Amino acid sequence: MEIRHVTAGAEVFTCNAYLALGAEPTLVDAGAMPGVVDVIREHTDELSRVVLTHQHADHVSELDAVLSAFDPDVYAYGSNPARTHALADGEELLVGDDRFEVVHTPGHADDHIALVGRVLFSGDVVVYNDGAFDDGSFGRTDYPGQSRERLIESIRALLDRLPPGVEGLYAGHGEPYTGDVRAVVKRALARAERREPKYPE
Repeated sequence: MEIRHVTAGAEVFTCNAYLALGAEPTLVDAGAMPGVVDVIREHTDELSRVVLTHQHADHVSELDAVLSAFDPDVYAYGSNPARTHALADGEELLVGDDRFEVVHTPGHADDHIALVGRVLFSGDVVVYNDGAFDDGSFGRTDYPGQSRERLIESIRALLDRLPPGVEGLYAGHGEPYTGDVRAVVKRALARAERREPKYPE
């Protein structure tokens, strides 16, 4: 499966949006970068589906533009006017050429999911590097409605359901990572379990 980071050139704050090419061309998150449709069109003329890891603004601001351009199905755990398929924990989903398991991972957002397969699309539950920590970080939990305790439970669940040999991490922020993904997730969990502020004042 070929994965393209379609918001890499953004000049505004956005999540990383990833285009998985293959039998079911799939966009994982739409991002907030004006012009993301043009970048997607550099790689494909068709988009089967958009999968939302969660619905914070930096992940969905360009969703309407993507829908207007490609008319894909929209998969989300939380309700959304554009949603055509409600995701459930444990569901299997074809992304590009590969099958992924949907893992509900609340804490950073109630509707947060990750996609677990030969690679991990982790959204904001776990990231490789994000300016707070390198080589294993996690989504912030200091805003209203967020929960560090639920995030810790979610990272533990992710570890339990991560198959052996996953060597690609595509997170909502920071750089994509190739290597021992399980080790990165374990480091993120250990840091989250310290329960110290991620961004000290």
